[in-house]
Amino acid sequence: MNAQVRLTPADIRKARADNSKMRERDLAGQLGISEAEFVAAFLGETVTRIEPRVSDLLGGLEAVGEVMALTRNESAVHEKIGVYDKVVTGEFNAMVLGADIDLRIFPQRWAHGFSVEKRDGETVRRSLQFFDAAGQAVHKIHLREASNLQAFEALVASLVSDDQSPMAPLPTMNGESKIVEISADPVDVASLRERWSGLTDVHQFFGMLTALKIDRQAAVRHVGRDFAWQLNAGSVKAMFDDAVTGAIPIMCFVSNKGCIQIHSGPVHTIKEMGPWLNVMDETFHLHLRQDHISELWAVRKPTKDGHVTSIEAYNKDGELFIQFFGKRHEGEGERADWRALVEALLAVDQVDAA
Repeated sequence: MNAQVRLTPADIRKARADNSKMRERDLAGQLGISEAEFVAAFLGETVTRIEPRVSDLLGGLEAVGEVMALTRNESAVHEKIGVYDKVVTGEFNAMVLGADIDLRIFPQRWAHGFSVEKRDGETVRRSLQFFDAAGQAVHKIHLREASNLQAFEALVASLVSDDQSPMAPLPTMNGESKIVEISADPVDVASLRERWSGLTDVHQFFGMLTALKIDRQAAVRHVGRDFAWQLNAGSVKAMFDDAVTGAIPIMCFVSNKGCIQIHSGPVHTIKEMGPWLNVMDETFHLHLRQDHISELWAVRKPTKDGHVTSIEAYNKDGELFIQFFGKRHEGEGERADWRALVEALLAVDQVDAA
């Protein structure tokens, strides 16, 4: 599709009818538009624009009951079934701290919202979908059979926008600056190691990067093997297999610019389908593009409770897109079985030496 040709909503709806089996996100990319612009083409039909007022949304979701929460990026899709409870709201940060749905939300990134209804025979599938300023999905909420439809409809009614007009073309955000200002100077390894070794909490890590003006991937590349070592890309599958076999509960973080979604607990059913590595458990689904892993790192961060070990996957653009820990709570030491699992995974330098 010629990017210079502005598609009308009717054009987009026809493309959907002509490609009924294609995923909407993929079709939007093929058409040269964002997913938000694709969804907005159905305003007045199966879509209603709602205000992305995160505090009001979170305040009304608990009454809806069981739903499926979905957060994704280009390389990983994270789905959790549960209830939005234990909500903490704020202008710049919000949290859902429930037993099943665990989120860290950045409300100022939420620019567009829609209530969507899709009919499949006699079944109507309902969802709330939220996007950033460039039309990229930040979070979606899908109703389930056990959801409270009356509470859902009341929530939608409270969020309906006065503006139901067609969406104007959205800006592309390719030139958006990174959150951390990056210095053009070489990495000061001595300063990096000094600050890294002085960490007492994993949440201090971002402040360290900001102070040193380096990005996360540069930090793990330069800090030294006692704190970070590169793993063979196939180690993600090996990690899942070992976690299943050893009944080791893990934490899995998938993020985009507007939301971080976390699974904490065991995993049971792991399936590979082409490039996709899938977790297909009762209340947790993960879909991970293994071919998008450009670098995989094991990372040790000091804390007041001893060091914490994570596995971090980076894409070709150097962006962290999925992260794994052993399940732990603040104030607890790391599980010995998780630490042993990570330390036993095949490192790149072991492959090179073979």
